[in-house]
Amino acid sequence: MDRQITYSQAINEGLMQCMESDPRVCLFGLGVPDPKGIFGTTLGLQEKFGERRVMDIPCSENALTGVAIGFALTGMRPVMTHQRVDFSLLALEQIVNQAANWHYMFGGKMNVPIVIRMLVGRGWGQGPQHSQNLHSWFAHIPGLKVVMPATPYDAKGLLISSIRDDNPVIFIEHRWLHGISGQVPENTFTVPIGSCRIAKQGNDITIVCTSYMLLESLRAANILAELGISAEVVDVRSVHPLDIQTILNSVAKTGRLLVADTAWITGGFGGEVVAQVAEKAIQNLKCAPRRIGLPDCPTPTSPALARHYYPLAVDICHVVCNVMKRAYSPVIIDDRNSHLDIPDSEFKGPF
Repeated sequence: MDRQITYSQAINEGLMQCMESDPRVCLFGLGVPDPKGIFGTTLGLQEKFGERRVMDIPCSENALTGVAIGFALTGMRPVMTHQRVDFSLLALEQIVNQAANWHYMFGGKMNVPIVIRMLVGRGWGQGPQHSQNLHSWFAHIPGLKVVMPATPYDAKGLLISSIRDDNPVIFIEHRWLHGISGQVPENTFTVPIGSCRIAKQGNDITIVCTSYMLLESLRAANILAELGISAEVVDVRSVHPLDIQTILNSVAKTGRLLVADTAWITGGFGGEVVAQVAEKAIQNLKCAPRRIGLPDCPTPTSPALARHYYPLAVDICHVVCNVMKRAYSPVIIDDRNSHLDIPDSEFKGPF
């Protein structure tokens, strides 16, 4: 497998293959047929499948989500998009009270096979109303599955699994990931919902990461290797259900745990991981587990503030060195000024 495509192309290909194989799959959301195509993920799909299956919608998030649930209840498999996770807050009643509970309320005889795409992440001065990371909210709700693919391969495989799932899946994409490239097969394939992935083997400390923080964690692991520290990186992929066993196995090997999350620390996903490890395998910990995330304040718009708001590889390195009782080294470079809004040379935007 040597074909390289971007994260956005992988999502586009997954959508296209699902629509080709299943006429019940339809797409709609604000900007779906737009020339920019939600970071390119929906480009060309309306031209291929027509306006009855790929639709733009009015700017009414609650109504949009209700329509999607209605579609799902009548046999369709809708994929809808909230271009910012923040916009989905206007539809929480539909997502939490209706979609999440329908299967349970009707004794397992009814299903809501819906995929709700939500975009998260920083950049371009998006600020407190357009760049929050709220996956812990949705993971808290029984009846919702929540996935956060961080690679093009997982983006395609998890999307196909999500569309085929008979119950609602929250599919969260960090907008700093759409332009990264990776190996992705042309054929249709699935990645199981509820499975972690060991992104890098190591022996000294386990770094459990979500979404974009995988990139920063891998960068940190490479820097730490120069200091003689072997970090194992676990890509969560699925926040709910959570594959805690893979994390426990890694901690049993390394004896140390750091969780690097894209969201706030208080009440967040990192605390859930730490709690489960403490409950189930505290005997394997050589020291107190640590968490990295956003400070407990609203997301800033100002570049001057944003520069110090988001954790990077250097922050992970500092924490790991502290845990390992190693002195900081000049090899750990603070590059906050180099990619405030554009994280990788492959990143293409458009907004």
